[in-house]
Amino acid sequence: MVAHMSTRPTIRDVAAAAGVSVATVSKAVNSRYGVAPATVDHVMRIVRELGYESSLIASSMRSRRTGVIGVLVADFEPFSAEILKGVSAGLREHPFELLAYSGSGHAESEGWERRSLSRLSGTLIDGVILVTPTVVNITADVPIVAIDPHTGPADLPTVESDSFGGARAAVGFLTELGHTRIGFIAGRPDLRSSIAREAGYRSALADAGIAVDSSLIGVGRYAQDTAREAATALLSRPDRPTAIFAANDLSAIAIIEVANLLGLEVPRDLSVVGFDDIPEASQLTPALTTVRQQMQSLGAVAAGLLMSLMADEHPAAQHLRLPTKLIARGTTGPPPRSD
Repeated sequence: MVAHMSTRPTIRDVAAAAGVSVATVSKAVNSRYGVAPATVDHVMRIVRELGYESSLIASSMRSRRTGVIGVLVADFEPFSAEILKGVSAGLREHPFELLAYSGSGHAESEGWERRSLSRLSGTLIDGVILVTPTVVNITADVPIVAIDPHTGPADLPTVESDSFGGARAAVGFLTELGHTRIGFIAGRPDLRSSIAREAGYRSALADAGIAVDSSLIGVGRYAQDTAREAATALLSRPDRPTAIFAANDLSAIAIIEVANLLGLEVPRDLSVVGFDDIPEASQLTPALTTVRQQMQSLGAVAAGLLMSLMADEHPAAQHLRLPTKLIARGTTGPPPRSD
């Protein structure tokens, strides 16, 4: 049995352990002609035992392909984690590995994706999926697909959820329960999803004949800390809303935390609806009423679209929108009775 080495093994280590030349190892690893099958099996057994991996950068210099797909996310939070699961599933039938790269600490800086791409494209990745990017158009040496894109006319292929329809269903559900003072904690104002969710909120109120009160709209930016501030402002009012629709589940969870601190009971005193249906939504007590978007499907569809672009195919549609569904759980009920 070959002993594992304390440092990263090289191709010369493999050759020495297998008793063959470096050239033979190279041919065996890269499936090139000229090596007997038995020798290939022997070399590959040594490769596995030593844990040898050829350099991605060296391979890319030779073949101009790395076999790696990059996924750039602003941060590793529940939404992006579900997206990554979907991308991984979408790549399962393709010969690509996944590299997740976070702009953590720089995500509020516009254009961080461009800087990240300049480091990665051309050497480490063959294609990239951008999740909630801060800019509309990005050029790179590799194909790009955006999930939940920036607002504006995007030249990039995109995949997103039906944010307008989901928000309209959520707020319509609250009006059907009898709520007329419904607050809204918006997301990032630079993203199409946030703009569409506010439009759905306004549309559902109009459908119910309720005038929009702009003082009941706060900005959470899809972040819990910011959402807590907005929720505190809304719930500290003497004429506080009886229900709040949040642009994402993290914001909805923050609203519930603030309500508890202020002595309000959900849903007796306040109904709350989120958007996403992250795994934590069903684990709350009471479980969160929310709009389910197919987060893993977003990732899988984006991966499929990227594979088509990399194969120089021309997809029938380059801007895809997936349906959403309202999931009614325990954080919603009729408005509190006025004594």
